[in-house]
Amino acid sequence: MTIGGSGDGRPTKNHRRDAVRTKAKRIREEQKKKDRRNRVVLRGGIAAAGVAVVAVIALVIINSIPPVGPGPANMASDGVLIGEGMTPVVTTALQPDAKPIPSEPDATGTVADIRIYSDYLCPFCSQFETANSEQISQWVTSGAATVEIHPVSILTHKSSGSKYSLRAANAAACVANYAPKDFYAFNAILFEEQPEEGTVGHDDAAIKGLVKKAGVSSAVPKINECIDDTTFKSWVIASTDRAVSGPLPNTEVEAITGTPTVLVNGKQYVGALDDPKEFAAFVLQAAGETYSTSTPTPEPAPAG
Repeated sequence: MTIGGSGDGRPTKNHRRDAVRTKAKRIREEQKKKDRRNRVVLRGGIAAAGVAVVAVIALVIINSIPPVGPGPANMASDGVLIGEGMTPVVTTALQPDAKPIPSEPDATGTVADIRIYSDYLCPFCSQFETANSEQISQWVTSGAATVEIHPVSILTHKSSGSKYSLRAANAAACVANYAPKDFYAFNAILFEEQPEEGTVGHDDAAIKGLVKKAGVSSAVPKINECIDDTTFKSWVIASTDRAVSGPLPNTEVEAITGTPTVLVNGKQYVGALDDPKEFAAFVLQAAGETYSTSTPTPEPAPAG
């Protein structure tokens, strides 16, 4: 006689099935936990890798940007101011992040204050330069006027990727820095030999050739090195931004909206760019009666 139930002590079929299910469930749960851990690790690895990639890219970009240096000497106002006898006003270099120092116009009212914002790729600037450069030079030589020239580079992306506008403005700054007496001649030759908008423009070797053609005689090796290194690139960008964002000093004109922007005693010239007689009349009108009676009447230079 058997006491206490089944005599063989083995689990029943139902018990075995329940045990298998329990074990399978435990295995599945452990696998899910493992999968979750793997996903967390994977996401963390991807994030870390992404941060590393971003850091590398940032480092490359930072290393590719030259440090911001001082601006060119003789352009503390963001322009070259030329006075009687075509003599440029000497100023120290504008330090990084320093604000430009506006030139003070003649207080007597007997000298016309001409300020020109130009882009060396701008065909309208070339028209104005061709028509008026010689008569402006005559006025300034005699002391009837001063002229302040501000190179800007608003057409940097209009030269098939060569950034000619920026490079030309940098070259002008190089000449202003090392050979300020030759700046006006170099400014003129850049317009005389102006490439068409939308083309690649002159390469650096050609720009250095224009330095020679303009008759620059001093510090040419330093100027050429300055052109090769685009030494004043950061300054050109900053000064252009100041011109287009404003305010413009000594005028009610808020900022330049195009080139050329020509101001005479703070008043903007909006007449024909290729008519020297019209510009001469505007100079007389803007300068006022004192100017017209105290100085020689400016006459347009003879053609040819």
